[in-house]
Amino acid sequence: MAIIQSFGGELGVTHFQKLLFLFNQRQKKKTYNFVPNRSGCFSFQAVADKSRLMKDGFLENVKQWKTISCETNFSSSLTDFDRKELGKLRIKYENLTTKELIREIYLTYPYYAINSEIAEKHLNEEEREAIYRLKPNDFKTMLFTIGYEGKSLENYLNHLIQNNIKVLCDVRKNPISMKYGFAKKTLQNACEVLNIKYIHFPELGIESRKRINLKTQADYDSLFFDYEKTVLSKQTEQINTIVDLLDNYNRVALTCFEYSPQQCHRTRVANAVINSSPECSLEHL
Repeated sequence: MAIIQSFGGELGVTHFQKLLFLFNQRQKKKTYNFVPNRSGCFSFQAVADKSRLMKDGFLENVKQWKTISCETNFSSSLTDFDRKELGKLRIKYENLTTKELIREIYLTYPYYAINSEIAEKHLNEEEREAIYRLKPNDFKTMLFTIGYEGKSLENYLNHLIQNNIKVLCDVRKNPISMKYGFAKKTLQNACEVLNIKYIHFPELGIESRKRINLKTQADYDSLFFDYEKTVLSKQTEQINTIVDLLDNYNRVALTCFEYSPQQCHRTRVANAVINSSPECSLEHL
C-alpha cells in the first residue's frame, strides 16, 4: 500500500509487480519472493494479498492496483530503512514506463527473465542469448523429493525451476494446507503457470490419524515401516506410473509437507521408484 501511495495511488498490474520486486531487492529482509514467469518476476503471494486488501476496503475492485481514498499514511508503518529506500525507489523509477522497468529488471536480474514470453519486445538478440544461457538445461534422469515446510510458495517453486523439474507428484493423502499456496488447486495452478505438470497421488499418502504423537525418529521409522508393509506394497500401479513419468519427462519430484526427508513418507515412495528404475538417481531438495 505504501508503494501504491508513493506512486500516485494507482498502478498497472505489471508495473506494480516490477516496482514491488525492485523494492524487495532493497529490503534487508524481503517481504515477498518472486518466480520467473511468462512476463518476468512475479509474486503469487502479492496477488493473493491484493484480494484481501480489496476485501478489507483498501483497494478498488479493478484490474489495476488502485487505492480507495483514505487518510492513512501507509509508509509510516514501514521501518525507517524501508521508508528511506521507498523514497529512493520513487525518485529513481517514478518517470519510467512499464516497458522501461521490464527492460531494466531483465538486464539487472536476468534469472527472472528465463521464462519470459515477451523478451523479444524488450531485449536485443545478444541480450536474450545471455538470458537463455541461464535456463536450467540438465536433462539427466533424476527423481527429487521436496517438502514445503518452511518455504514460501515462490521459494518452493524456484527450487523446482532451478532443478529443471518437469513433473511434480503430490503424495499427500489430503492435499490441503493452511499455508498459502500449498492447497491442491492453488499449487496446481501455480505449477501450470510455470509449465510444470502437477499430478496428485492420494493412494500414496498416509492418513493423518496415523501421524499423531510422532516424537522421535524411531516413531517415524516405525510408521514408515508399517506404511511400506500395508500401503506402499499395494501401490504398484502408482509406482509404475511415476517410473513412466521419469521415462517421459526425465525430471520428476515427489512432494509432501515435512522439511526433513527422514521424517516424511515421500522418501519411502522415492526408494520404491528407484528400485523399479535403478538407472535413475535420487536427490532430496
